[in-house]
Parts: sequence; C-alpha cells; structure tokens
Amino acid sequence: MAKSWKEKLNTDKQPKRVELEKPFAGIPAGQMLYVGTPQIVADYINRIPFGETRSITRLREELAADNQCDAMCPVSTAIFIRIVAEAAIEDFNEGKGQTAVTPFWRLVEPDSKIAGRLSIDSQWIAQQRQSELAA
Repeated sequence: MAKSWKEKLNTDKQPKRVELEKPFAGIPAGQMLYVGTPQIVADYINRIPFGETRSITRLREELAADNQCDAMCPVSTAIFIRIVAEAAIEDFNEGKGQTAVTPFWRLVEPDSKIAGRLSIDSQWIAQQRQSELAA
C-alpha cells in the first residue's frame, strides 16, 4: 500500500551536504549542495508570518546558507514542497482548520508547476493568499 502524504512528510530521513563532483541543475561542480527533508521544508513554511509570502528561491538560499552550503537541491526541494502541501491538504480533508495546517500557500505560487500538480485547484491557493492580505 502506498504511503500517505503525511507518512511521506514524517519520514526519518536526515538532511545531508554533498560536494558536487559535476554540475547539477545549474549548480556548478565543486559547490556544496544541501539536501533537506520534507520536515525541514515544512518547518520553514510554518515560520512564514501570516499575510506574507516567500519564494522558493528564497527558501533554497536561506536553508542552504543556514547549513553552510552554496545551494539547496532544487529537485528534492520541489518534491518536498509537494509532500508538505499534499500533507496539509490531507489535514484539511480530515477537518483540520487553516491555522492547524502548514500554510503552503505562502510559498507555492498559484500559477507554478508545483501548484498545477497538487490535488486542489490552484485558484484555491490564490484565494488563500488574497484572504490573508485582506485580513
């Protein structure tokens, strides 16, 4: 049986730092690459204040710097963001309120590729962002 998104979020994987031997995803060889975890991404998103947003680029830059690396893996980060968002959607579907879930809409742009892959309409993300700005 496949794992739920919340099970994927709560895995016991550890973050790692990798020195790139060859270029990867636009990151030059020799750079230190940080590979986080879904929970690290969730923790970052949970610290974004109500009514504010962050870019995925900023998340990657800040987490890389916090971990003494030159860059954060863009591929795993995108996967982790989806895991966090889908786990929050599972929480919504189980009846948890907006303040009890990870506010992924503060990071995921409504017109992004990640939003297009989520199990909700991307317009919902736009509405969440708008309602926080109006509050």
